[in-house]
Amino acid sequence: MNQQPISLLLCALGGEGGGVLTEWLVETARHAGYPVQATSIPGVAQRTGATTYYLEVFPVPVAELGGQRPVLGLYPMPGRLDALVSSELLETVRQISLGHASSDRTLVLSSTARALTTMEKMQMGDGRRDAQGLLNLITTHSRAHHVLDMAELTRQAGTIVSAVMLGCIAASGLLPMGRAEYEAILKDSGGSAQASLRGFALGFDAVHAQRTQAQFIEQVLTPKAVAPAAKVPALPATVAALFPGVLHEIIALGHARLVEYQNAAYAQRYVERLQQVLAAERTSDPQGTRGWAVTREMARWLALWMAFDDIIRVADLKSRASRWSRVLGEVKAGEADLLKLYDHFKPGAPEFAALLPTGLAQRVLAWDRRRVLAGKNPWALPLKIGTHSVFGMLALRGLATLRALRPLGSRFVTEQTLIELWLGAVVSSTQRHWATGHELALCGRLIKGYGSTNERGKDNLLHVVQHLATTGHFEHDAARASAIAAARQAALADDAGKALDRALQQHGAPARPVKEQPIRWMRRRQA
Repeated sequence: MNQQPISLLLCALGGEGGGVLTEWLVETARHAGYPVQATSIPGVAQRTGATTYYLEVFPVPVAELGGQRPVLGLYPMPGRLDALVSSELLETVRQISLGHASSDRTLVLSSTARALTTMEKMQMGDGRRDAQGLLNLITTHSRAHHVLDMAELTRQAGTIVSAVMLGCIAASGLLPMGRAEYEAILKDSGGSAQASLRGFALGFDAVHAQRTQAQFIEQVLTPKAVAPAAKVPALPATVAALFPGVLHEIIALGHARLVEYQNAAYAQRYVERLQQVLAAERTSDPQGTRGWAVTREMARWLALWMAFDDIIRVADLKSRASRWSRVLGEVKAGEADLLKLYDHFKPGAPEFAALLPTGLAQRVLAWDRRRVLAGKNPWALPLKIGTHSVFGMLALRGLATLRALRPLGSRFVTEQTLIELWLGAVVSSTQRHWATGHELALCGRLIKGYGSTNERGKDNLLHVVQHLATTGHFEHDAARASAIAAARQAALADDAGKALDRALQQHGAPARPVKEQPIRWMRRRQA
């Protein structure tokens, strides 16, 4: 007879029902007659907060203990954990890094879902952790593991992830309780009982199916476990005829994005720009032996830059019916529920100036600069709009209809001018030396975000174009391409720009100019 308690560490992010999951497990164990004890361990994470719950279940019924009571622990001991259950992949690995799991004892039940950390989001480049590397760590530091997309199962069931996690625990066979005992507790969980039972069943069936396989992780990584890709929009035949077949998919996505963003004429402008790139690439690589990589990268980053975010775009996205449906699903609102949705905006002078012709825009921006130089804060208009109301929805849709006037705004003119500078550098460089053109095309990654982040990215790109791509003395073209690549990687690695300045100076280019910042003098208060 096993005389050792079974230990579980439950990990959930804020709002995912980790406390509810713990209560279900405690109630199930008590209902089945087993001694149980649970402890909440508050913690802080960089994504909505995280709390862990430690649970011990003694696998011998109370009725068979002859009046004795086991002493159960309050906190997990490193290397002595029987099960680690987590709703988020990086959180699973974080707990493993603390030494809780061991390769000879611990069963890991984890979701493949990710909630990106603040540091991942702040990176200028792709700051996401490598999912395969995280999965490898789970494989190395677990006796057995079941890894599945709990977030997708939660969405299918219309419940909270804790119900899916409960089903995974039940199917793992770790605890002595049977499936019927878990379901009996869920049936008494109130109005959400049916949704919880659906989530429980999906989690149970998913883990049960994996238990029948010898290699659990291989099943996760097969194409069957990957969600089907979104359907690629059809590329007009007249456009498809202009480009090699290997480029059709990426161009179709960009073309559809720009038709939605502005209109068919704007999408045609995108096509014409890509034709310039393709013609240049055919000059340096007539056979397309490199897979038309320059045109491919330009198709990606050019579409993203041309569909820049402005207040018209924001208003359009926030007032779409698909967004309202998504919010209804996220909050799990029923037919009898009343949902109020408020959106907060704080547009400043640059956002309003972007919609005005260049002359008026410059006057508005100059007025705002004078305010700042006078010691005042930049002007902004805080707004709270009830998207659920008729007035709020009409306000957003009215702003979204200004899309037809977008080409008349100063922001549109400025963006097109900068795009043409980058495009011209890519075309001329590609004609002369393929690798240089390719590196410049990859620099499109620097343009992202909004506000100061977007402005900084454009400044960095243009500085690279002006001082590395079109000027500078290099022994050969390969050295120029290498310098551009080094500058791009430095800019993506350090949003402060110090690494970029060093890379520029190492290759004979000047560092970026320091921007003027007003100095504010504060009057000292008299004691």
